[in-house]
Amino acid sequence: MVTLASIIKAQMNIKGVVQNTPLSYMDNYSKQFDAHIYFKREDLQLVRSYKIRGAYNRIKNLNKKELVNGVVCASAGNHAQGVAFACNTLKVKGIIFMPVTTPKQKISQVKMFGGEYTTIKLIGDTFDESSKAAESYQQETEAVYVHPFNDWDVMSGQGTVGLEILDMIDKPIDYLFLPIGGGGLASGIITVFKNLSPNTKIIGLEPKGAPSLKTSLEKGENTKINDIDKFVDGAAVQQMGDRTFPICKDYLHDVSLIDEGHICKTILKLYNENAIVAEPAGALSIASLDNYTEEIKGKTIVCVLSGGNNDITRMEEMKERALLYDGLKHYFIVRFPQRAGALKEFVGDVLSDTDDIVHFEYTKKNSRNTASAIVGIELSKKEDFDPLLFRMKEKGFFGEYLNDNPALFSQIV
Repeated sequence: MVTLASIIKAQMNIKGVVQNTPLSYMDNYSKQFDAHIYFKREDLQLVRSYKIRGAYNRIKNLNKKELVNGVVCASAGNHAQGVAFACNTLKVKGIIFMPVTTPKQKISQVKMFGGEYTTIKLIGDTFDESSKAAESYQQETEAVYVHPFNDWDVMSGQGTVGLEILDMIDKPIDYLFLPIGGGGLASGIITVFKNLSPNTKIIGLEPKGAPSLKTSLEKGENTKINDIDKFVDGAAVQQMGDRTFPICKDYLHDVSLIDEGHICKTILKLYNENAIVAEPAGALSIASLDNYTEEIKGKTIVCVLSGGNNDITRMEEMKERALLYDGLKHYFIVRFPQRAGALKEFVGDVLSDTDDIVHFEYTKKNSRNTASAIVGIELSKKEDFDPLLFRMKEKGFFGEYLNDNPALFSQIV
């Protein structure tokens, strides 16, 4: 099992290989929330996430006999990079299974860190599908399976984040905010804090589209979710581990779900204000601060910024999600009369001076009195939506609002 002793041993195993990442005081966030807010910057780790800790500790603890057939793992990206780095450093053969949907940036990083010692296999659309393939490979070859979270050595390695936090701060921590995926990071850090800082309230954060822990807590047992949103790839798992779930269930003070759009908004804020590149899972703990504004006022807060492997090609999607979350971007089916000047009337009489058309699809059909266009409109403030909708209906242009129609909306965004 994971214990304080096993975590201290892990800290010795990773010494000189894994970086002691900074615990940074965040002035802008502290002022915004009237609190003392620190970020544990695991995005500055060599592989840009904490996952190197558990992966290296697990492989380091294997003996020569166990390593004859190498190691195998499944990962959405960050654990794969940690395993690849460990294999290359320790000269161990590794086979890494990743979902086909893994961002190219993460695949490239795995290749770079693993060098000649690792082989990548892209199988399945989710981590769970890749994991099944990895487990089948392990049974066929008797390679050692390095699980990304449901493993005592991995949890112990991740727990070293907690030891570093407590070593770096000279005041009691009131709240600790952690991202939750499979629960390996949380289980390790919980073990540290329940022994060394038991009064700290630990909050677990999950993406709204993949609420494995929240669902399991509501049902009273570790529950598998069949349909998840894979956007927050570093924390989107269908089911927690049978070892990690009891620890999280018994020791987390609270569990909160964070909307993917809110996460995107936080990523953009971190980049624009602090020059921090955070991946979606990495921004979970920071996005959650908005949900605890009153509770954290005047308190000392630590947020674990768990990773910075963000694919730059996803930024447009993130901007879109952030605007939708803030109520600033709206899509409509607009019905235009088949006559000259209709578009001019729409622009002049329906849109305000601050409304901006950002999407427009229209085909004229002479056999009809009206024709439909799909129109995307960006507002300067969300309060402008109701007046826009009123004018659209009053002037006879309104057809359908698409933001609330998932089947149609998914075809546009």
